[in-house]
Amino acid sequence: MASIPMVENAVPPGSQQGAWRVVVRHRLPLRVMHWINLLCMLVLVGSGLQVFNAHPALYWGAVANFDNPAFATDAVRGPDGKARGITTIGDRHFDTTGLLGVSRRADGMRVKRGFPEWATIPGPRSLALGRRWHFFFAWLWVVNGACYLLWSLASRHLGRDLMMQGRDWRGIGRSIVDHLRFRHPQGDAATRYNPLQKLAYLGVIVVLAPLAVLTGLSMSPQMGTVLGGWLDFIGGRQSARTLHFIVMSLFVAFTIVHVLMVVYAGPINEMRSMITGRFRVRDLDGETGVQTHD
Repeated sequence: MASIPMVENAVPPGSQQGAWRVVVRHRLPLRVMHWINLLCMLVLVGSGLQVFNAHPALYWGAVANFDNPAFATDAVRGPDGKARGITTIGDRHFDTTGLLGVSRRADGMRVKRGFPEWATIPGPRSLALGRRWHFFFAWLWVVNGACYLLWSLASRHLGRDLMMQGRDWRGIGRSIVDHLRFRHPQGDAATRYNPLQKLAYLGVIVVLAPLAVLTGLSMSPQMGTVLGGWLDFIGGRQSARTLHFIVMSLFVAFTIVHVLMVVYAGPINEMRSMITGRFRVRDLDGETGVQTHD
């Protein structure tokens, strides 16, 4: 990777800018694994919600306490005689009619469902198919993740592009301010990951992904002897199921923020770089063309 001069992460309006140039921002293996990961995550979330709908409640501990769920969606009959969706979080109850507990089917009929049918894969209601899809794409996701990790180590992508350096730690405050002010990187800074991106990606790789796999395996009775110590630590299989749901929610939140950042940074240029690898960047005053790879 060619040496890239140090520049500011974001540029105020009115700064001098030079000519446009094209760099290779993402290599082919990374692009392929990125789209496989996206496919897997979409199916895993949808099929996971399908499985969740078979019993739309979460508990903490080794045994489900049906009278005291940590999270649950249910349907009750309101004063008007119509079904209302109620979501329970701890001791708090919320009316979530139309989304959680009670939602409309494609034919317009109201039905009792944990999550609506548009959010579940592979269909409106099929626990067996949901489990099959979930397990298949879970293993595909694990294999793809292992390939990504091996490739990142072999190509030095992990250490060179994602690991936090001294300047990254010092630039966290500036990066937060730039994001709050909707100022995106320009010039050579646009070809590198900023500190917040690095922390987010490392959090997914080092924390969320291993937790997703570990909590998923912990729900299987056959893994009790292998993961007995871990299950004792977290409080049992019901706790593992709850943690798995929380990790899934964090993945969804990460994806939403990721998409919003792509839109705000320039969706056409960002999508082109993840499809073809080619990324257009405009030089700042004093910068020269630098061909870079991640």
